[in-house]
Amino acid sequence: MSNVPSDLRYAKSHEWVQLAGDGTATIGITDYAQNSLGDITYIQVPKVGAVLKAGETFGVVESVKAASDVYAPMAGTVLAVNQQLETTPEKVNQAPYTDGWMLRLTLANPADVNTLLNAADYDKHIG
Repeated sequence: MSNVPSDLRYAKSHEWVQLAGDGTATIGITDYAQNSLGDITYIQVPKVGAVLKAGETFGVVESVKAASDVYAPMAGTVLAVNQQLETTPEKVNQAPYTDGWMLRLTLANPADVNTLLNAADYDKHIG
């Protein structure tokens, strides 16, 4: 059974969003996604300053099983990326909701979080 923290919001494409009170959000892939991919060997994320549209591909996660695109669950400008993932991509397998975060965005519209799934709905989505 996947870990689905109740304080996060989720995209159907298996990214999570943690809102901060300052109009920013931290984003990564869910426990379900990392478990489905298997051992992660490489992560590509955008550069700081990149402007993302909701639903747009922002990176790639490669594993021993497959390569998978990662999508921006919300629109915004990349404020920071998790540099540690360049040398230790397995952090996403080990701690997808903490050390395995991928990027932080300054959100174009923080209210767009309401278009994402809550934990109960995401749990139903993944079955």
